[in-house]
Amino acid sequence: MLKARSGNFLVVRFEDGEVFPDALCDLGIRAGAILGGVGMLRDLVLAYWNGREYVHEPVDEPVELLSLQGNFGERDGEVVIHANVVAGREGGAAVGGHLMRATVHNTAEVIIVELPGVAMERRPEPSGLVGLYPREGR
Repeated sequence: MLKARSGNFLVVRFEDGEVFPDALCDLGIRAGAILGGVGMLRDLVLAYWNGREYVHEPVDEPVELLSLQGNFGERDGEVVIHANVVAGREGGAAVGGHLMRATVHNTAEVIIVELPGVAMERRPEPSGLVGLYPREGR
């Protein structure tokens, strides 16, 4: 992984074989936003919320990472990544959903902004989802 910082902004180039969301958690960011990401992924597992649970949808072939957005938060002292992906398949079809897992294929370039002075807490909700509860502090 290669990183460069400008103030609260971080540009990261993830290398082939790094695994999301683990590699994002390893950055140590506790409150922040993933502004965008491009590159390639393999072993991608997307999910969507059907109102009761996340339904997992594996994507079998390597894909272009067309969009990566999300945020960094905390739950019980652990970093939590909530990210969504749009990925392009061969032939131009796009698939998207909640990022469950992916391996970087060649490279992935991600721009992140840290949010000092903000706490991004994740808490379970009656729906079964884990909601974001941002507040000032830290």
